[in-house]
Amino acid sequence: MAFSNPSREQIKDILRQSHTIAVVGLSDDPSKVSYMVSEAMQKKGYRIIPVNPKATSILGETCYARLQDIPEKVDIVNVFRRPEHTPPIAESAVEIGAKTLWLQLGIANDEAASIAEQGGLQVIMDRCIKVEDSILLPSGK
Repeated sequence: MAFSNPSREQIKDILRQSHTIAVVGLSDDPSKVSYMVSEAMQKKGYRIIPVNPKATSILGETCYARLQDIPEKVDIVNVFRRPEHTPPIAESAVEIGAKTLWLQLGIANDEAASIAEQGGLQVIMDRCIKVEDSILLPSGK
């Protein structure tokens, strides 16, 4: 069976019920899309946790090298990495008990989706979290 994203209403519910977003591949360069998207989500009230082994702090938040290093509950694992790197990220998202694996616009991987779904996570692929949030929750949660 081919993958299909949750409905817009389901995505709205996911966003409404989520507070903490771990961003895998978040760059400390303000000109990068991952930074701009994460900054916008932070300004909307989401807690952003950067996952970047090469930085110590991004957007005023402590960076972690791996998802497993994050000392608190994560609702969404938002991924800014090439598709071929996403299956191990999906495994880590399952391991930490995240609720949703979200692969950003232009990123899709059926193996990662299968790993996450089998681990009980909702999966969204090839969609921008900032765009979805802006459309579905324009005035915030």
